[in-house]
Amino acid sequence: MTSALNGLKVLDFSTLLPGPFATLYLADLGAEVIHVESPTRPDLVRLLPPYANGQATSHSYLNRNKQSVALDLKNPESIELIKQKISEYDIVVEQFRPGVMQRLGLDYQTLAEINPRLIYCSITGYGQSGSYKDKAGHDINYISLSGIAGHSGRKQSGPPPMGIQIADVAGGSLHAVIGILSAVIERQVSGQGQYIDISMTDCVVTMNNMAASASLAGEQHQQVENEHLNGGTFYDYYETQDGRYMSVGSLEPQFMAGLATALELPVLMAKGASFDADDRKEVKQAIAEKMKTQPFVYWQSLFSGLDVCVEPVLKLEEALDSQLAKERGWVVNVPLNENSEQTEPQLACPIKFSRSRLNYSFIGQKLGESEL
Repeated sequence: MTSALNGLKVLDFSTLLPGPFATLYLADLGAEVIHVESPTRPDLVRLLPPYANGQATSHSYLNRNKQSVALDLKNPESIELIKQKISEYDIVVEQFRPGVMQRLGLDYQTLAEINPRLIYCSITGYGQSGSYKDKAGHDINYISLSGIAGHSGRKQSGPPPMGIQIADVAGGSLHAVIGILSAVIERQVSGQGQYIDISMTDCVVTMNNMAASASLAGEQHQQVENEHLNGGTFYDYYETQDGRYMSVGSLEPQFMAGLATALELPVLMAKGASFDADDRKEVKQAIAEKMKTQPFVYWQSLFSGLDVCVEPVLKLEEALDSQLAKERGWVVNVPLNENSEQTEPQLACPIKFSRSRLNYSFIGQKLGESEL
């Protein structure tokens, strides 16, 4: 079996998370990815603890299957070398602020004159145009401006700090992969490459999908603790006797009936679908009180055999060692290098093909281990 993206060659100038996670997908799917890094200013991901096998675990994962090339982009010789080699590449990914690659002489217009088939993707917080384009930002800022934080959380406590980078990954990384592969397909028809402008904020705002469609066309504006997503009904997290949590999403009638039976709460069937605020409060309070009568393992065992959309809230280490993780192959052991028998456990690529194989050749390389 060959990999799905076998034959594509990627030059990656990105750092930290959004760009590297995008090119990790491309590398896992079989593209040859060459990661260009500064020899004097290390990617901060290389410095983030914890460490395993002599380097940061985040770096080892995000740069899996990629060749590390150390080049000083302020050195004219490095720029000239890239221009000499650019005709060999299909895709460029960069994550600098707007204008930086142009000042270096590595912008799309310059490189496309050398290689008209080049697909060039820029990932930034706010895009290449508009009044925000030169502003700094982080994930928390992007989801704030997108409207997501504004209708998440509780009225009493406000928006919750998230445990993952939503805009960086779901906004920047995955939309970059979609854009790049779409351009690859289009190039098969036109024979031409093109430029892709990925704004993490632009992309993450589309994750409002259902709420935004209701707001734009239906003039139904979302509020914190709205009907389905944030606790307005009994769709919520419930604390157990020992301080753990269960997630309850039993909205459909058949699931609601199953939940009512399992919890022995007739009020749930009588008032669970009511639009009356007092009824909703009564139902939610009844579920909350019931959940606190038993420990986490009791509810986990009870609902494991029921199909009612109730699941335990797992800690990350529990999730990665769960039955589901094993059955679906969430974790893969990756060689330290192409000739090593020693491996490091990492998250697997979640895409599963009937024919094409995934690539797990080696963990992230040491700085400058390869040459351009």
